[in-house]
Amino acid sequence: MSVIVTKSRPLLVRPSTEQSTPTTPHHIKVSSFDKALAFSAFSSFHVFDGAIHEPAETIKRALSRALDHFRLIAGRVVVGDDDGELSIACTGEGVEFVATTANCALVDVKLFDPPFAALLKDLAVEYPEASCRVTDPLLLMQVTEFSCGAFVLGVTWNHVVADGTGIALLLRAVGELARGLARPSVSLVTCADELMPDFPPLAAAIVKTMLGQLEPKDYPYLDITVPMSTIGRIKAKIGDELGAPCTVFEAATAVLWQCRSRAIMPDGDPDSAAPLVFAANARRHVGAGDGYYSNCVTTHVVAPPPTIREAAEGDMKDLVKLIRGGKEQVPGTLAGEEVEGVPGLETLFGYSALFVTSWRNLGFEATDFGGGTPARVMGHVGPRSVPACVACLPCRDKDGANMLSRFVKEEHRAAFLAELAKFT
Repeated sequence: MSVIVTKSRPLLVRPSTEQSTPTTPHHIKVSSFDKALAFSAFSSFHVFDGAIHEPAETIKRALSRALDHFRLIAGRVVVGDDDGELSIACTGEGVEFVATTANCALVDVKLFDPPFAALLKDLAVEYPEASCRVTDPLLLMQVTEFSCGAFVLGVTWNHVVADGTGIALLLRAVGELARGLARPSVSLVTCADELMPDFPPLAAAIVKTMLGQLEPKDYPYLDITVPMSTIGRIKAKIGDELGAPCTVFEAATAVLWQCRSRAIMPDGDPDSAAPLVFAANARRHVGAGDGYYSNCVTTHVVAPPPTIREAAEGDMKDLVKLIRGGKEQVPGTLAGEEVEGVPGLETLFGYSALFVTSWRNLGFEATDFGGGTPARVMGHVGPRSVPACVACLPCRDKDGANMLSRFVKEEHRAAFLAELAKFT
């Protein structure tokens, strides 16, 4: 069927109190973690199947109240005239908001089945250029109401102001205020340059390359789930040998890593490196509190990486050990230690590499505007220049680790899915 999305005129939602819109705005210096991601945009999609009264108006009012507490998000980026240093001016200018309606029920839209994958761009507001401009709002929000009463919240933000955990804190606060709470349940903390260490040089090089002018690759979308039964078997089999329980992220990522390596090995050099690059939340390593909503994520490489053959044919226990070992190295990299055996950027950005970002426990699953928590949360995996996967997404009707990926060529799609089916 033809899906028609009708958008209202964008408007600015400002903080609800005058104290949040000062005549002389306070400037807050951003950390090196914020600078690394400055002016890059990211979108998330939150699907709610429980209807609420006037979802767009309800969320807009609660968002205005939430911005009283999230001063940075209602501000604007400032670039120093003399030194080019970045800061955020708490101007209270607000965020962009769009109310939208769709001419169908949510059940009619299969977002990742052609041609509906193209609908994603209609479910969120996009910045007018490929990257965010200094004058742009730091956050864009769209509420799309379907004919059945369900709605999708699309959130796009300038990464300089928050990471995924920070946006989850904002949405949690908006939900709490929409449900009648007087104030957010978590005390919010803004970016603190003196708290954060220097952004690790390797992570900075990876992020800079990712945000550069690499040629996009047309990898097909895959909406897949590693069943919890599979994850449970892996955890039961190798848990005692690891010294600590195997996590859902470790088990699910190991499955993806092995299945993908098996799928691509026949057409490549089996003795070349198969790097795994993952995003790591650094909050507990640097002492950031629960309400810290600025960027606190680093990028880490499992090193030395196995070969494609080793990843494809090795024991699952060995892959989990490599992933865990990489996680254990994160505190050292934040303290300035170098990781030995890291391949060059040419290898890290080759087809044999796998980039994984986990959204498990970010807090998106707790958002509730009055009709219940989201049925699913999606990260927009665009036409990336690297094989990428957003893993462990909250998804109520899938018993396992839901993942959205663009990480295999079309000619390897069937082989990957066949390998994944062997684990179920």
